[in-house]
Amino acid sequence: MYKGALLNSGLLTVIGEMGHTDKLAIGDAGLPIPAGVKRIDLAVTENLPGFLETLDAVLSSLEVESVLLAEEIKSYNPTLYKALLNRFSEAQISFVSHERFKEMTQTAKAVVRTGECSPYANIILVSGVTFK
Repeated sequence: MYKGALLNSGLLTVIGEMGHTDKLAIGDAGLPIPAGVKRIDLAVTENLPGFLETLDAVLSSLEVESVLLAEEIKSYNPTLYKALLNRFSEAQISFVSHERFKEMTQTAKAVVRTGECSPYANIILVSGVTFK
């Protein structure tokens, strides 16, 4: 039996199929998911599961080279923004408008919907490689 931290089979499948520079989006309960993009819906109820808990589970299995955030997170969710800066001190962080962020989810391998109900709790993870 698999013994890693991440248990969701849909997430494990997508992560296992990702290559260098492929993208995985993790969003709050309100992030629209474009037609044609794989949806992994984890939301059960308000804030369950939370964004950071979901992100941490994904990070246990995915090598991340860079991340993309909406510029608005800095002003509207500074606590989450600081938590993300701590998690990605080694990765390149880029910012775009929230509208552009939503457009960019169209190129993700999948969008993971959490139960998070705080503003701009969305991220696009760009896959890295485990070898140098």
